[in-house]
Order: sequence, then structure tokens, then C-alpha cells
Amino acid sequence: MPVLKIIKQPDARLRQKAAAVVTFDAQLEALFDLLEETMRAGPGGVGIAAPQVGESLRMVVVDCRASLRPCKNHGLLYMANPVVEEMDGETLGREGCLSVPDWVGMVKRAQTILVSYDDLHGQRRQIESSGFEARVIQHEVDHLDGILFIDRVISTKALVRRL
Repeated sequence: MPVLKIIKQPDARLRQKAAAVVTFDAQLEALFDLLEETMRAGPGGVGIAAPQVGESLRMVVVDCRASLRPCKNHGLLYMANPVVEEMDGETLGREGCLSVPDWVGMVKRAQTILVSYDDLHGQRRQIESSGFEARVIQHEVDHLDGILFIDRVISTKALVRRL
């Protein structure tokens, strides 16, 4: 399968609010598979949202299993229409993004979240996530609302160019 092209900041499509997924079929599953393949082809990719490839749909893929940051996680997640229902605690951590490839920054996020989402069959699911996986989910859900991590860095001094 081909890898999709990741759009980069300042592309205006990254700032749009994505539309809800309403049809759960083989086309949706194929798009999730392409998103996963695209994420894995990127440097250190642990999450990707459909708007990052120009698809204005509320879809994210998250998989922290291969991350260098140890964390309890739920493995590979295909999430349509994800909603962070509850947040608890606060943690500061470094983030980067496939759509902002040359920068990393320190961002405050909730330590633990409760997130609901639709699976591939349109069934509503709910999981509790914490640590690095919770950070990745929050980062990807932000993409669905046109928010980039650079909008959330704690200060301009906390945003640095990657070498």
C-alpha cells in the first residue's frame, strides 16, 4: 500500500475542524490502514490524525508499543470520533509532530484521561489512558479540532528546532 503524504504547517487544512465519521465500511478500514502505514513510515510516529493527510475526518491512529518511552498502553488503536470525556492530573512533556517536523516543545497535558470513540464497526468504546499514551491521544484529538502542539507550548523558550 502507498504511504499518504503528510501535510505540513502552515497548510490551512491543519487548522480546520474535522467532520464526524458517519459511515463504517471497508473504505473507512482501508483509510485507517493507510493512516497506520503512514504513521509507521514517519520518524518515531506513535500517532496520526486524518487531517494530517488532508482527510477532514475525525479519525486517529495511536500505537505506543514501540515507543522508547515505557508506558502501559492499549496497543494499536483505530479511533473514530474520539472524545476526551474526563481529564485528571497534569504533566509536562516534550512533543513533536509529523506535520511540524523540525520542532519539539514542552506541552502540559492531563496525566490520565477517559476517552470514548467509535471502533471500526461503529461501536462506541471507552478506555482510560495515562502517561505517554494519554499524551499521544490528546495530541491527536487536538488535530481534529485544528489545534497543533505549537499552540500549546508552555512558552516560546520551550519550542526548539530539532537538530
